Amino acid sequence: MFRYLHSSIRGTASAGSAVPPPGLLAFYWHFVRQTKGWYAVVFATSLAVAAIDMVIPVFIGKLVTLMEAADRQAALDENMTLLVGMLALILLVRPAVLFADVAIRQNVLLPGVTTLVRWQSHWHVVRQNLPFFQNDFAGRIAQRVMQTANALRESVMSSIRSLFYIVVYGISAFALMAAADWRLGLPTLLWFIGYAVFLVYFVPRMRDLAKASSEARSLVMGRVVDSYTNILTVKLFARLTDEDAHVREVIDAHQDAMNAHMRLISLFMTSLSILNALLLTGTAAIGIWLWAHGNVNAGVVATALPLAWQIANIAAWVSWEATGIFENIGVVQEGMQTIAVPHSGMDRPGARPLQVTRGEIRFDNISFAYNRGDAVPVLDHLNFTIRPGERVGLVGRSGAGKSTLVNLLLRFYDLERGRICIDGQDISNVTHESLRAAIGMVTQDTSLLHRSIADNIRYGRPGARDDEIHTAARKAQAHDFITGLKDWRDRTGYDAHVGERGVKLSGGQRQRVAIARVVLKDAPILVLDEATSALDSEVELAIQEQLLGLMEGKTVIAIAHRLSTIARMDRLIVLDAGRIVEHGSHDELLKSGGHYAKLWRHQSGGFLAPEIVTTDTALEPLEDEAPDEKKIEPVSESGTDDAPVPTRA
Repeated sequence: MFRYLHSSIRGTASAGSAVPPPGLLAFYWHFVRQTKGWYAVVFATSLAVAAIDMVIPVFIGKLVTLMEAADRQAALDENMTLLVGMLALILLVRPAVLFADVAIRQNVLLPGVTTLVRWQSHWHVVRQNLPFFQNDFAGRIAQRVMQTANALRESVMSSIRSLFYIVVYGISAFALMAAADWRLGLPTLLWFIGYAVFLVYFVPRMRDLAKASSEARSLVMGRVVDSYTNILTVKLFARLTDEDAHVREVIDAHQDAMNAHMRLISLFMTSLSILNALLLTGTAAIGIWLWAHGNVNAGVVATALPLAWQIANIAAWVSWEATGIFENIGVVQEGMQTIAVPHSGMDRPGARPLQVTRGEIRFDNISFAYNRGDAVPVLDHLNFTIRPGERVGLVGRSGAGKSTLVNLLLRFYDLERGRICIDGQDISNVTHESLRAAIGMVTQDTSLLHRSIADNIRYGRPGARDDEIHTAARKAQAHDFITGLKDWRDRTGYDAHVGERGVKLSGGQRQRVAIARVVLKDAPILVLDEATSALDSEVELAIQEQLLGLMEGKTVIAIAHRLSTIARMDRLIVLDAGRIVEHGSHDELLKSGGHYAKLWRHQSGGFLAPEIVTTDTALEPLEDEAPDEKKIEPVSESGTDDAPVPTRA
């Protein structure tokens, strides 16, 4: 039975292809409707428990009436069926219904719904574009995904278990008491009216305060995780006191939000306790008065008082449940700010997989600014073509637009104007997955997954054999150091784990693992963004020889401030302020005596002054420009953040 219950909802069986809607009720229904059958079963079992609990005071009243009979034996014989039914209801039926209710809630909805909401939320969030993650704390995003699932599940189940319980119980109790005498049901009716008024007043305020408390808690998580993630910087600069103040600020704000929330809850519960006391005393007073005047018998009063007492107890329980419901609704509302966000930069309708046959890349009159409407764009009317199999180096100081150009090629951002084509296919009309699968990239800021060395390299081509992974590592000059690794759990070699973001490895080791990953991927287009910047000269020289072999038959874009690393490219393109100011081979650019020649002389001399590349003039394109390229026009200055210029050759 438990095996069936545990397997009835497989949360990861389906992806969340539909965007969760932004409205609160619609957001709830988006997830609830996927398991509405099980919620209906819990609803039925909860109603059954409420009905059984409502019948018990009726039985108590019947017993009191029975005990008032003159002929006790005759009364017992006459009501034997009723007594047996009471016994069966309490000993058999109620435990069975409670077991069904608990079994479904604890073994189906709790694990299944939590996994379903969490998986589909993650599935949706992880497909957001790069700026989505750059604009928020990773810790806060993760917390929202994790906590929203729990909060949504608990608020729905608590509503079914408590709110509907008291509604069914209260209406049934009122009907029973009013059937005996309408005046006996009057306190229950007035209690319901007062309870409704309290809910109308308190619920919106509790919801808003719960949301504010949840947002404050999420901000605390974001800042704490930010401190832990950047702990090396915190330690290096001895800024623990400043970090304490940075985190203390949001913790104090969270406490203030919790104080306001708990203050309102305290007022709600106090008001409810007064209302419950009025219900109990009012029912007792009216019942005794009716009994004294002979309008009802003692059995009716004995039924009414337990019913009223049970309503009061249930209401107190519901108030505690309501506290959790309101808090969870606030958590869900706060989580919706991350989860119920439509994707941007999605594949266009009808997008097709990219087919790379030759590897030609054409930048056709492209313009781009990170903030649309900026007076000074990062790239403006840029035109050039990289021929199939050509190795092109991008040169320029920080902010020239080199990394922006690569980000646009990978479609991390969408163009404002123009288009980028690979083998004549506009990349805006192909799928993101196929585009990025066709491009292998080694970045300057190498980040590894918190997995084994083998898993990190295999990320380049899932399903690769161990011998292929070892071959790729050897080409990246990584095999020797990998075989000597041993992690904190005594895993060695390729099984050793690298820690979060690869912190257990040195910068050079991380970069060699990243190069091995790209070697294994073997994509037709290769992008190297300062791929050897973290390596020592000896290892860099060895890897450069391997990279030359890796470049064979591929279209290559290499970004470097250290010009010696790209001097052997087929063509160099010099960018300044988002425009091409020179292009040609290394020898041609040295002969021209322009920007590149000045940059080379400064690096060769061992010193690179900040003013080596000026922005007030732009050189005209070379006369031997490729026939399939358009003339290059200078554009205005840029505002991007590329890697800093090294100070040595």
